Amino acid sequence: GGEMSQGEAKKMKGEDAGTKEGFLEVFQRLAKEIGEDPVVAQQPEYARKWIKEMTQYNVPKGKLNRGMAVLDGLLAIKPDIGEEQKLQANVLGWCIEWLQAFFLVADDLMDDSTTRRGQPCWYKRQDVGTIACNDSIFLEASLYRILRKHFRHEPYYSQLLDLFLETTFQTSTGQLLDLITAPSGVVDLSKYKLSTYKTIVQYKTAYYSFYLPLACAMILGGMQDEAAFSSARDISISMGEYFQAQDDYLDCFGDPEVIGKIGTDIEDNKCGWLICKGLEKMSDQQKQVVAENYGKKDAACVSRIKALYREIDVESDFKAYENASYDRLKLLIESQAYVPPSFYMKLLNKIYKRKK
Repeated sequence: GGEMSQGEAKKMKGEDAGTKEGFLEVFQRLAKEIGEDPVVAQQPEYARKWIKEMTQYNVPKGKLNRGMAVLDGLLAIKPDIGEEQKLQANVLGWCIEWLQAFFLVADDLMDDSTTRRGQPCWYKRQDVGTIACNDSIFLEASLYRILRKHFRHEPYYSQLLDLFLETTFQTSTGQLLDLITAPSGVVDLSKYKLSTYKTIVQYKTAYYSFYLPLACAMILGGMQDEAAFSSARDISISMGEYFQAQDDYLDCFGDPEVIGKIGTDIEDNKCGWLICKGLEKMSDQQKQVVAENYGKKDAACVSRIKALYREIDVESDFKAYENASYDRLKLLIESQAYVPPSFYMKLLNKIYKRKK
């Protein structure tokens, strides 16, 4: 039986580039390249082992939505690309996942989190602790090694560097604002404003989750027009804000069975959409209830906040916001032609009124 299985034949043709399995294969290749980097190769065996384990533990986990979106975006812009370009799209997709791992490893340390993507946070491992701080720096540096190896001869190399560096700058300002707006254990109601919330979401989440994958696809697709990137930025940021507001809504009102996690935003003192919107319409007496119960790791306090949300019916405000956001986004999407509107609409319909 010298015949190839269908899977192997497909692999040779690279037809599974768009599947999660195909995407993960690219990861293994890139992780191997990091391990064989001349700088890493000179380290003793136990250091190389650490790098390999740390990378495997933190990078190829989660939903991989951001990374896989680069190829989707490129196919929307240029449907007739060859295998080489598909691979380039997936390499850039993994650069986004490396960037995300760099953020999350540091994030968990700062937030004192316990689990991430169904496993203990990296810093929580017995032999890791604050070494995670350097590991996050290494993950960031790794992404630039990958970019250099795969793209340094491309005319758009500096454009890619600029994009990743700018995204990191944006995300770090969003993260700072998030950390100082709602430090754990300190409830300052004057800080929970929708305008602050929008700023946090725009910089901390929307930029790297929605704009970065699309901008990568546009650069690979040879797009140069500044207006095209500006339009993509506006749409991505609006979509990211809407996505995050949904996340906040589901954290409180979603079914834990469906969303796969138990919401803790109220206990964690999060500056979320519901609290910001809710405070706009509360009486002083109701605000007092928030001051006494928000941000406390106590089930009774959480129940009081949720009862208050029902009392002021912040749920109907969210539904109205959801419908208005959808209509506004649809208009934004249809009023541009840089990126096929169908690409954005597919994305929007995937997240509109989602349950998880």
